[in-house]
Amino acid sequence: MALLMFAAVCCAAPVGNAISAYVTLRMGVGGGGGIAEGGSAADIPARMLLAYKRAVQRVGTYVPRCRGMRWPILAGIAKVESNHAIGRSIAAGGDIRPRIYGVLLNGSGAGGNTTVFPDTDGGKWDGTANGERAVGPFQFLPSTWEMVGRDANGDKVADPHNADDAALSAAIYLCGGGRDLAQRSQLTSAILQYNHSDAYVANVLGWINQYTAAAKDPDLGSVSATVRTVIDAALSQRGVPYAWGGGNAAGASYGLCCSPGGKSGASIKGFDCSGLTTYAFARAGIRLPRTAAAQAGVGARIPAGLGGNALRPGDLVFFAYAPGRDSTIYHVGIYVGGGQMVNAARPGTVVRLDAVEAMSGFAGGARLL
Repeated sequence: MALLMFAAVCCAAPVGNAISAYVTLRMGVGGGGGIAEGGSAADIPARMLLAYKRAVQRVGTYVPRCRGMRWPILAGIAKVESNHAIGRSIAAGGDIRPRIYGVLLNGSGAGGNTTVFPDTDGGKWDGTANGERAVGPFQFLPSTWEMVGRDANGDKVADPHNADDAALSAAIYLCGGGRDLAQRSQLTSAILQYNHSDAYVANVLGWINQYTAAAKDPDLGSVSATVRTVIDAALSQRGVPYAWGGGNAAGASYGLCCSPGGKSGASIKGFDCSGLTTYAFARAGIRLPRTAAAQAGVGARIPAGLGGNALRPGDLVFFAYAPGRDSTIYHVGIYVGGGQMVNAARPGTVVRLDAVEAMSGFAGGARLL
């Protein structure tokens, strides 16, 4: 039954659980795998995004040999560690209130901790003298902060609860002695240093891919007028919320209850994946069936075996639980070139640009234009 429901209206892979990076590093406890919810620059509070970009500009002062540091790298870490401090107040100077605290590392088992960490800061940063807990948007342990913390906002205090200080310090830590983070192997090593968990690395890399895709607009210089109409229509909806069952040829609409994960779109005006494609193609006078699986039967089918290089801008791109069996298709996006697609990914997200590889089960595409 769940499989049929997934095929009928778009949804996505299960969300992983993240735990404190430094807790995992020291305790050897792995977080859950997969890509969590969110994924575009529109999901990041403007003040946090500014902190990430400032850190990239300044990290070379502290680690001159560092290469390839980009804001999506910092955003990937901060998304998993604190969801970009969403729900907190972020002052102009970068101070985050209320402060972000991890679980008390007293070996109780709460939050995955099984090892006691004695207090090192007298509660200065973590608010308690009864032990240690990770702090701030990048979840530093106080003992680690004392080693790597830097003042980035000029107030002469290195504060892990300050967005600028925390982002710069995380960049310095990830750069190590001078990594080239443009090299995938060195980026992986940096994330492993931050958290020694393969599942954590996969999660963060997935976010980096999504934020990298979101940071770039597609090059539509050589596409036809009809393709441009479809892609521009889809891109115009970036930032609109995902709504399970939402969207139609006329635009965003209130969705339905409920997804296989129990998420209702009834109070959300927006799009699910096939609602977005239905809307975008309607702008070019093309009527699509409502579900992702049904849309795979329209136009010239592009087999998954041909790979992503066979896709062209304007193609529908599909994802299935069992690639090769179109009845198991659960998701659709609109390919824009360069390995990217316009995507209404899952409940809790917004319409955004994503890497095609951000979704699992690539099942080829369909060419209608």
